[in-house]
Amino acid sequence: MKPVIAYLGLGGMGMPMAKRFLDAGYPTTVWNRSPDKAAALASSGARIALSPADAVAGADFVFTMVADDHALDDIVLGDQGLLGAMQPGAMHVSMSTILPGTSRRLAVAHGERGTTYVAAPVFGRPEAAGAGMLWICLSGASGDQDRLIPLLTHLCRQHYNIGSDPGAANVLKLAGNFMIASAIEAMSEAFVFGEKNGLDQKDLVEFFGGTIFSCPIYQNYGRFIATQNFEPAGFRLALARKDLHLVAETARTSNVPMPFLTTLINRFTARVAKGGGELDWTSIAIDVANDAGLEK
Repeated sequence: MKPVIAYLGLGGMGMPMAKRFLDAGYPTTVWNRSPDKAAALASSGARIALSPADAVAGADFVFTMVADDHALDDIVLGDQGLLGAMQPGAMHVSMSTILPGTSRRLAVAHGERGTTYVAAPVFGRPEAAGAGMLWICLSGASGDQDRLIPLLTHLCRQHYNIGSDPGAANVLKLAGNFMIASAIEAMSEAFVFGEKNGLDQKDLVEFFGGTIFSCPIYQNYGRFIATQNFEPAGFRLALARKDLHLVAETARTSNVPMPFLTTLINRFTARVAKGGGELDWTSIAIDVANDAGLEK
């Protein structure tokens, strides 16, 4: 008999992942703060829950994918939260991008209630989630990770064990998002530099993506920048700015100077202030171009 799954948080990433479990035949309950998103999965066989506590009743694995630490705390520890309603031995799999300290704190809370916690943040955009082609980073007790892996085969192309510290996978996720944001800024500046000196941005993408920067970030995000393809957002800029602030907080508490991080936070904040928070995070390229006198 297949394990029972609860999936809480049905945004751009959570919805396709929950759908993959349903398509694979797992009994799945879903919950979302906006009920209409949950209702969209009823035709696929999902049970629609009225609250986080209702969602996890009888579940063996509880997946959460929410916007930030505050939202996760609310659905875990708040009124009608999932922590007190999970059955003994059930596992909470947190896929959100959050502070490492939040994962460590929730792992302790779960341990005190006889349930378990694994951090499982992901790399990949919604289309990769829908195709089961994510990269997933895991941290938590090795035995818990082993129990989880058969389910992850429906979601990812590869998974990685980052260690037993529940916050370790979140550290890696934040480092990765910082690196991607840095690459977006670097590409935006380089492409504007090329355009102002007579080159077509699309030619730059083709050359660099096929040679010295031959990897998905430079190929795919470079194309979004060069073609100004910022809607619909694969990753909303407002959420990306939130992640950069999480990097800054983690760097502060661990005494890591990150001077380029300040540049990125300022760049993302300016775009949000201009009403661009719902665009893709590659849209910081608009301001890079405008600063150089190119109207985009």
